[in-house]
Amino acid sequence: METVNVKFNGKPYEVQKGLTILKAAEAAQIKIPKLCDHPDLEPWAACGLCIVKLENSPKMFRSCAMDVQEGMSIITHDSEIVQVRKTVLELILSRHPNDCLKCGRNGNCELQNLAADFGIREVPYPQMVPDLPKDTSTSSIVLDPSKCVLCGRCAQVCQNMQNVWALEFLGRGFETRIAPAADVDLADSPCVKCGQCSAHCPVGAIYEKDQVSEVWNKINNQCPGCQDIYPVVQIAPAVRVAIGEAFGYEPGEISTGKLYAALRRLGFKAVFDTNFSADLTILEEGTEFVKRFTSNEKIPLITSCCPAWIDYLEKYDHDMIDHFSTAKSPQEMMGAMIKTYYAEQQKVDASKIYSVSVMPCTAKKFECDRNEDMFSSGYQDVDVVLTTRELARMMKQAGIDFAKLEDEKADEILAEYTGAGTIFGATGGVMEAALRSAYFLITKEELPDVNLVPVRGLDGVKEATIDIKGTSVNVAVAHGLVNVEYVLDKVRDALAKGEKSPYDFIEVMACRGGCVGGGGQPYGATDEIRAKRAAGMYKDDEQSEIRCSHQNPMITKIYKDFLGEPGSHKAHKLLHTSYKPRKLYNK
Repeated sequence: METVNVKFNGKPYEVQKGLTILKAAEAAQIKIPKLCDHPDLEPWAACGLCIVKLENSPKMFRSCAMDVQEGMSIITHDSEIVQVRKTVLELILSRHPNDCLKCGRNGNCELQNLAADFGIREVPYPQMVPDLPKDTSTSSIVLDPSKCVLCGRCAQVCQNMQNVWALEFLGRGFETRIAPAADVDLADSPCVKCGQCSAHCPVGAIYEKDQVSEVWNKINNQCPGCQDIYPVVQIAPAVRVAIGEAFGYEPGEISTGKLYAALRRLGFKAVFDTNFSADLTILEEGTEFVKRFTSNEKIPLITSCCPAWIDYLEKYDHDMIDHFSTAKSPQEMMGAMIKTYYAEQQKVDASKIYSVSVMPCTAKKFECDRNEDMFSSGYQDVDVVLTTRELARMMKQAGIDFAKLEDEKADEILAEYTGAGTIFGATGGVMEAALRSAYFLITKEELPDVNLVPVRGLDGVKEATIDIKGTSVNVAVAHGLVNVEYVLDKVRDALAKGEKSPYDFIEVMACRGGCVGGGGQPYGATDEIRAKRAAGMYKDDEQSEIRCSHQNPMITKIYKDFLGEPGSHKAHKLLHTSYKPRKLYNK
């Protein structure tokens, strides 16, 4: 590693060459305040809080936008710099509502923390909060432009990380604001509801549609028609390695048993695990892949577990619809099985079941009624989705001491899962789980080593060739929607030339890191945190007695007793879906 010698506040340091002054200062354990900077994004010097100056120079500049140079002597804190930063903060606060107690980010807001650090008790400028309405047009995301601090993170994420281009700056000067492109409602924009804008917003300007009150009312039978409601819940793989962060645990801590216990204390009559339906997804999707692969029909097969990716594909890449797996996501498969198989087994009226899922994802809220296939049980299969953040709020409202909970087990029906089911929440996990079972479905033998390391990790695109007893299976894994077109364009180019696709199987997840980095996960995710959450999932897999979906005895039983076999007519009715092209703009 090449280094340079610099001074911070008169003290010498040796730091990595090529770092910005801001990052070099962080490496030297010097904290420079910032609001627009984020590890996922390229610096663009929007907020003006990270100003520094060179020794013996009166000129200030933004440390996020200048690299360190050999011999620099940098002043990061003096009375003048601190006063300028405080003034910048006061100006930002003059355009920000004073309603912290009613804001979902209260206690976890970067602007609030900075105001506290600088001891700001009053603002010497007139309040000029923009009078802009909330955009509540989608079922997933709420945009409150009156709270926007114009840091630009959401637009950068939407455009450069996700390649969606639903958000941008509109207007000039005091009229500048963040809004959907073309100034339409968010629901009429290219937005795919991934929630990465909300995950990266430093304040409460973008957040998930909060449905906690609705769920409380249902659980407590306190709404019209709620009498005799039978509330049940499922939890996604990635929730168990992130929920603990809201209660002081390290990212990646596996909290499955505590989660089951907490959900029962909230009042749910049955607790299911989406890991089980992840195993079910593998049997359906794996069977679909084997059929296509052995007949060389509509190859590559592209995964369909991520609803933001589904929305993106239907808007941007609908020429690839024929290659999309028709298998529903684990959430929706579980919803269908709860209101059919579970209802029959437990003799519960399916019309009374109120099915809640806890997901790391805001787009899952959109998925619940995406099309008629989400009503395959005769009712809406999943009634409501709570994000990891929403569940954490419910648990705190209920006075649950998470750390003191004793581990409990989920309900026996629709809960038993394998290691393959749990790794669904990490990028590459769906691919790895599918190939473990595809190997068996093709060869009728077990894969000698189920650890398919080449598809793991945080590289934006991972390509690998898996040997299935002399037959090569070429796969690609992409996460973060900006990486998708690279993979699909290679497929398009080959097919246009009449050549074989370079890939047989493609996994896509909309969010960086996969579901562990979903838009509904605890705030503050970085690659370090995403990697820790993923490591927790792989640890859960390694500790599992059964690590392949097709070996799950409950999966075997449910096909024998109810579904018939993977890909059967009944399985298609309950567990599969369809796609159609969508317009980028609905107006």
